Amino acid sequence: MFVAPDPGRIRLRVSARAVVGIGLAVTVAELAGLSLTASITAGLAALLALFTVGDPTVRGQAGTTALLPVAGFPVLALATALHEQPLLRGGSWLVVVLAGVYARRWGPRGQALGIFAFMMFFVTQFLHALPAQLPELFAAVALALAASSTVRFGLWCVERRTPPPAVPAPLTGRGLARPTTRQALQATVACAVALSVGHLLSQDRSYWAVGAAWWIFVNTTSRGETLVRGLRRVVGTVVGVAAGLLIAVPLAGAPVPTAALVAVCVFGIFYTAAPSYSWMMFFVTVMAGLLYGLLGVLHPGLLLLRIEETAVGALGAALGVALILPVTTHAATDAWIQRALRCVHDCTTAATRRLAGDEEADPGPLAGELEPLLGRVRMSLAPLVHPLSPLRARKARARQVLALLDDCARQVRGLAAVAADPAASHDARLAAACRRVEAAVQALVSPGAPPGADPLRPATVGEYGPGHPGAEAALIHLRDLERALDALSTPLHSAPRAPLVPA
Repeated sequence: MFVAPDPGRIRLRVSARAVVGIGLAVTVAELAGLSLTASITAGLAALLALFTVGDPTVRGQAGTTALLPVAGFPVLALATALHEQPLLRGGSWLVVVLAGVYARRWGPRGQALGIFAFMMFFVTQFLHALPAQLPELFAAVALALAASSTVRFGLWCVERRTPPPAVPAPLTGRGLARPTTRQALQATVACAVALSVGHLLSQDRSYWAVGAAWWIFVNTTSRGETLVRGLRRVVGTVVGVAAGLLIAVPLAGAPVPTAALVAVCVFGIFYTAAPSYSWMMFFVTVMAGLLYGLLGVLHPGLLLLRIEETAVGALGAALGVALILPVTTHAATDAWIQRALRCVHDCTTAATRRLAGDEEADPGPLAGELEPLLGRVRMSLAPLVHPLSPLRARKARARQVLALLDDCARQVRGLAAVAADPAASHDARLAAACRRVEAAVQALVSPGAPPGADPLRPATVGEYGPGHPGAEAALIHLRDLERALDALSTPLHSAPRAPLVPA
């Protein structure tokens, strides 16, 4: 996992920055004379600000960070006020869940504000915060956001040096078909089940079940994605508890080694979040054990209870996606594949215009948009390619689709690089090859549509005599892209459970 690709070392730099930002937030809280509970709140608030705020621009990130108290402070006050009233507290939390998930319809800002509001409710229960502590909790959150923002936007602004890849817009719909509306209902039902069953296990720790159910729904679309994410959360928690028994329990809250290990866990959370949800949950679980040690309440039974509550949360999530407006893996995957293919089409069109002499056409940004779209395709297909999936035909089909889409992405990146060379534009074969690629994409996204380009066979590179080396390279990319698109027609247009015919 720690050798997973990290282009530009973005994950490494963001993870190191998180350690610095969260460390500064806790240090400022301690220097301000706040209590241990408030200092831990400061650290968690800084972690959330650095982890959840994902606007595409630095200005947008700063704006969202400034709005976090607007979403978090009222929830923090509500949760502490209802500390002694479990029924009202549980009902209020479900309202926060519903609103927090529904807020995702407003993009990265809505998602960040919804997560922050939910976690402020969670933190008050994790720390058993009382109404009398509310002023210093407000102060802790404010200091944490100021400290983490100083690092993120001042001392170490990674995004100004290397802008993060664009986040694909969520799938659209109307009414109950709108993903955010459907998922808000699913998550609320899931958290209600988790809260009820988790309360039977422990009246004081049922928030772990609710937290597990909530986070399983973040960045998932289909029933299959949610189920796989729930499984990965349980696996990461189990392994994390085992590590906690070996590390956190013997430490018994010793401040210096605990702080050092919490910093390691913070780095691990940020570094593994994108490539592996299980590893991220491992570090979250170990960090939780270390924090319980600082609070003086850690014992092996508490860590085992965390496994049980996490399993209850995963069960609640499974029931939510299975019973409330379910979306199949096939439907979600098809929608993301269609968007990826249309991006291939748009990039090829831009390359055609650029090669024809249009200086304003730039396929580079479109090629950059393709990679995060393919990331969403991979996430959507994860249930089918999972080692435990019993659907062999669909697993083979999903793997073939991923391999061919990756090939398309490689050719599109190469084509965009060649199109940037103005000397490569004077070759009629390029425009003809681009039109054939556009027609191949059109055939995939609209199988019954009439052909949009001359269905002549692709020209062989060098067939019409030697040309500019850049043009020859572009023809190779276009030829291979056309072949990959043609090969995609078999897995995409045949029945999902039909045996795969080798290409």
